[in-house]
Amino acid sequence: MANLADEYGTDVEIYIKALTTTIHADTPTGAPTSLHDLLEQLGLERHEYPTGEPLYIWHTVPDHLGADEQKRLANRAIPALLLAGYTVNCDPEVFDEALYQQAVHRLQARAARPAPQQPAHASPPSRPAPARTGPPHPVSPGGPGTTPGPPTPRPIPRRNP
Repeated sequence: MANLADEYGTDVEIYIKALTTTIHADTPTGAPTSLHDLLEQLGLERHEYPTGEPLYIWHTVPDHLGADEQKRLANRAIPALLLAGYTVNCDPEVFDEALYQQAVHRLQARAARPAPQQPAHASPPSRPAPARTGPPHPVSPGGPGTTPGPPTPRPIPRRNP
């Protein structure tokens, strides 16, 4: 069973399934468990093709949410996926620049908060640990500390008449 992530070579393809209003997030066949776990942590529901060993796994935005909240959830997931190092493509019908930027700002604000102070040890270390100057991992292809850009739209295949 083919899916868009396999077809386009991305880690996550976010789109509205044809003839429905359901927002899907396809992952490639054999995607790591960490990707599926992250999608679930971000609020998407996991589905498996009903066999003993999953042949096909996909995620959807929960149906019980209203249309605006479904779109908001999908757009909020994109920066977190990019921060984790995954390649994401989002259909223009789902992607909303303002919602995406809000999610980026939330992630940046969370990363900018100072870490809680550790309780003092009985014997202090011989020298202090160096201070962290940026986020814990690369943010985007632009490098550490940069804002992830919106996912790039894939070209629309043209058919000859």
